[in-house]
Amino acid sequence: MNSGPRKLKQYRIGIDVGSTTVKVVACPADGDDLLFRTYRRHEGRQAETLLSCLQELQDSLGMQTGTAYAFITGSGGGALAGILGAKFVQEVTAVSMAVEKLFPEVHSVIELGGQDSKIIVFKETGHAGQKKKLASMNDKCAGGTGAVIDKIAAKLNLSPDQLRQQKFDGVPIHPVAGKCGVFAETDITGFQKQGVPPSELIASLFNAIVLQNLTVLTRGHLLLPRVLLLGGPHVFLPGLREAWRQHLARMWRDQNVTIPEDVALETLVSVPADAQYFGAIGALEYGRTESAEVGNYLGIEPLAQFVNSSSALEIAGGTEGLCKTEDELRKFLRDYTIAPRPDVALTSGEIPVFVGIDGGSTSTKAVLLSPDGQLLASAYRLSRADPIADAIAVLQELYDRFRRRGVRLSVLGAAITGYSKDLLQRVLGADVALVETVAHAHSALQVRHDVDAIIDVGGQDIKIVLLQNGAVKDFRLNTQCSAGNGYFLQATAETLGIPIETFAETAFRANRMPVFSYGCAVFLQSDIVNFQRQGWRPEELIAGLAAVLPKNVFLYVAGVSNVAKLGKRFLLQGGTQRNLAVVKAEIDFIRSHYFAEGEPEIFLHPNCGEAGSIGAALEAIRRYSPERPSRFISLDQLSSVRYTIRRDESTRCSFCANKCHRTFIDYSCATPQFEESSGQNRVIIASCERGEALDVSKAREVNSAWSAVCAANPCIPSLAAREAWSVRDVPLVTHTSATKRNGKRLHDRSSICIGIPRVLNLYAYAPLLTSYLQGLGVRKENIIFSATTNPTHFKEAVGFAAVDPCFPAKLCISHVFHLLQKNRDAHVLDYIFFPMIDTVVNNLEKCAGVSSCPTGAATPEAVKAAFSANRNWFGETGIGYLNPILNLSDRRLFRFQMFECWKDVLAGLSWEENAEAVEQAFLFQEQFDLKMRQVSRDALDRLEREGRIGLVLLARPYHHDPGVNQDILESFQKLGYPVFSQAYLPLDEDVLNNLFGEEVGAGVISSPLDISDVWKNSVSANTNLKLWAAKFMARHPNLIPVELSSFKCGHDAFASNVIEQISVCAGKPHFCFRDLDENKPQGSLRLRIETMHFFLSHLNSSGDFRCGSPALVQPQQERETVSI
Repeated sequence: MNSGPRKLKQYRIGIDVGSTTVKVVACPADGDDLLFRTYRRHEGRQAETLLSCLQELQDSLGMQTGTAYAFITGSGGGALAGILGAKFVQEVTAVSMAVEKLFPEVHSVIELGGQDSKIIVFKETGHAGQKKKLASMNDKCAGGTGAVIDKIAAKLNLSPDQLRQQKFDGVPIHPVAGKCGVFAETDITGFQKQGVPPSELIASLFNAIVLQNLTVLTRGHLLLPRVLLLGGPHVFLPGLREAWRQHLARMWRDQNVTIPEDVALETLVSVPADAQYFGAIGALEYGRTESAEVGNYLGIEPLAQFVNSSSALEIAGGTEGLCKTEDELRKFLRDYTIAPRPDVALTSGEIPVFVGIDGGSTSTKAVLLSPDGQLLASAYRLSRADPIADAIAVLQELYDRFRRRGVRLSVLGAAITGYSKDLLQRVLGADVALVETVAHAHSALQVRHDVDAIIDVGGQDIKIVLLQNGAVKDFRLNTQCSAGNGYFLQATAETLGIPIETFAETAFRANRMPVFSYGCAVFLQSDIVNFQRQGWRPEELIAGLAAVLPKNVFLYVAGVSNVAKLGKRFLLQGGTQRNLAVVKAEIDFIRSHYFAEGEPEIFLHPNCGEAGSIGAALEAIRRYSPERPSRFISLDQLSSVRYTIRRDESTRCSFCANKCHRTFIDYSCATPQFEESSGQNRVIIASCERGEALDVSKAREVNSAWSAVCAANPCIPSLAAREAWSVRDVPLVTHTSATKRNGKRLHDRSSICIGIPRVLNLYAYAPLLTSYLQGLGVRKENIIFSATTNPTHFKEAVGFAAVDPCFPAKLCISHVFHLLQKNRDAHVLDYIFFPMIDTVVNNLEKCAGVSSCPTGAATPEAVKAAFSANRNWFGETGIGYLNPILNLSDRRLFRFQMFECWKDVLAGLSWEENAEAVEQAFLFQEQFDLKMRQVSRDALDRLEREGRIGLVLLARPYHHDPGVNQDILESFQKLGYPVFSQAYLPLDEDVLNNLFGEEVGAGVISSPLDISDVWKNSVSANTNLKLWAAKFMARHPNLIPVELSSFKCGHDAFASNVIEQISVCAGKPHFCFRDLDENKPQGSLRLRIETMHFFLSHLNSSGDFRCGSPALVQPQQERETVSI
């Protein structure tokens, strides 16, 4: 490196080519003052936009070729550096150098770009003028970036100027997922349909983005003031800046960070001048360190030649287009083009019809069916944020269409599906609200009764429904990521100037196409930018996007590389299947990934876009009875519907301490069956059934109903979670009683206060540890647990974020932080006891090991580091931290480990006293386990007597925590299903003999607790228990599995397939919720739970989950709502 002055040229140019924008700055070669700056969105045309910027630069300064040095950074800079003669600078290096040059006092930098985000922490090294830079960036997901803000703002019809006016301070916040941009959009859509105003939705999005970046990118480093906010979104969006300031100020307050009283928060967390140019400025600063031979700018001519040449860059890689030959394309179009639906011959007069409405995430569809299931007409409308208006509009279109032909419609029944089904059912008087997965299955089976797999791809959802002999046996839904959806294809095509109506025609013109990697939709956009830079044309790009969609569907959502595992006959449906380029790509993928005898059969639903609404109407036909006239609104009275939507402080719920927001929709209609005495009706949209009550008495009725359902259907995991943390009366052990002679020694023990975090394996073994302490003289009221998991406490500890992606492990930091806070104002705790449980108690046989999860076992040490790295929290609060390694499977070793931990804490602790306390503690633990198993046995006996279905939770002990299981178990309990825990299934001899006796007698297994027939080598105790519980469930006719797994839990991943095989071999579905973490995609979870409930409620005596059709299923005798 040569830092000597440059004398040969006049200017230095700094260029930053990012994922969505181009920034160019220039200064004198030997000076710092910026003579030129420009910032432009490139809309995927990086080289063209840069050329325009450089042309403007040269015109502005009169710059001649050969008079400047150039340095370039950004995600698109590397490929363009050689063309310009510029030196490429890594973007973190560039930003860091700009910050150190302009703001040397800064400790933290948060930069938000179009598709990337980064946090840089500057730490003192102890050497004068030197700082260590710690940087982290997003990797596989672009959730929490500027592109997400742009996309959602467009969905809310907010112009750039309107977006800049959105505030954060003082605006109500709603829970929005921050991890995935598309699921954030789904949450926004749900709240939008509830009447939440855009101002609150954007503020909630800002909140989610800030929390996502703080949680993921801080990596355990505290962001100390002063903090710089860089990047375009921070420059142009004051509401986003307010969100950062509020969260950082709270974090500093909670963590006792000293803040100068005379410095305003706006100064401590600030957006500097030229914040959007820091990458380019840093590239300039880097140029100072290079010799005069580096970075000689070649002018705009080489770049202009590159842009204007049709073969500017030889395209490397890629593959053949969607169709290799014209003959292949003609054959495909002949086989799969759907002919226009002919008009149904109608005569004037009145005809009976059934109505189906699908209020989806991005569009609203309605159909009319004849009583024999024939499709008479359909209507479609893109959603416009008001589901009532959308539904009325499509119904009005159908009504007007028939009215103009002199036909009157007599509605015999109506059903509604989709996101808005519950609201629309009440407002429009529909006879049933049907979960959408079931609606799509109904529609598919009407087309092909022998189909094995329904592949439904919609605007934001992907549903894969698997059937066997006309019975639904399983289904897959996208849960935490919405990669591979039709809305992304449509939005991308439109940015390339291609209407969605001509997508397929344009894509089929491509002879070659780039190969996209499947995954995050926002990162696919990044790939598009790179491919554009390489010279790929728009038709080739959209062909490549069509080809990547089936990868997302089958590899990402279905999780199979051999599609034969899904079946042989595939039916494609959903609005995205209207795009024949997508259909062609799916057909090719299925055929090339079908590894079984014969060839797969692939069918296209003739009304793929209306499949959901058709399925809903079919359900209305199935439920029709002449004795029960439909309450559905008269179509000729649609124009008389009047309604108001209100969501403010006056609508906030007061029925519990949560004080949740509610939406009131007051509506009226001239149809007689809608009129009450006031002519008004009210729909309340709330987060729970109690909140939907009109008054206190109704809320009490809901509470009573809940209590009755829960009493009849115990949730063992919830019960165990409560009981495990209920400290019982435990007698002093004999040796401790003898120490009463030494009153001071026992007094010292009884005065010690010990905090225990409510986390991980302690959900199973808290009784053991608390009983040990009580037996040695610690008073039960001096054993204090952290609060139950809740989002507030998690957010308060976000500054201590762990590197590990495991959500239960990250939660431990918030629980320990909550315990540390108890000593903030007064000395409450003396110690925090958070042991590293290495091995656990095991009742099974022929297991290779009994180890606990290594991530969970090491977490207490990671937590210790988190509260010691920047400052000694334990020393400052006067709390000792005890985290011994414990081996519960080896009682002798456990005695030694506990003695070493407590001998210097519990005054005068003797070995004999310790040993007796350990034995007594194990006795109390065994009593706790037996109590839970007895409750399980009683519930199981009742199930068998009543012939009902129960669910077995296959999960880890911490999934008993409602804050970790996201209230999934409680939702099932409220639907009338008892929930069992794998940890407390009954071990009574008669139960085990009934389930496993035949196999033991045949020598397949040595005992009912032997798992060697399904798993031989696992050393993980929880994996072994999961597999045994799956065997138990598979053999019991009244039990169905529900598997829970946390985000990126590698320890669960390899066992899940085995558990699924066990379920399938038993003829049972494998219900699972994977990737649970701090984000709670409410819409996706509710869809899964409702779907499971429908299938379970229609379980027949043969164990099949039947979806009906008008010809197969007899009408039911009473109308019902299939929903939570």
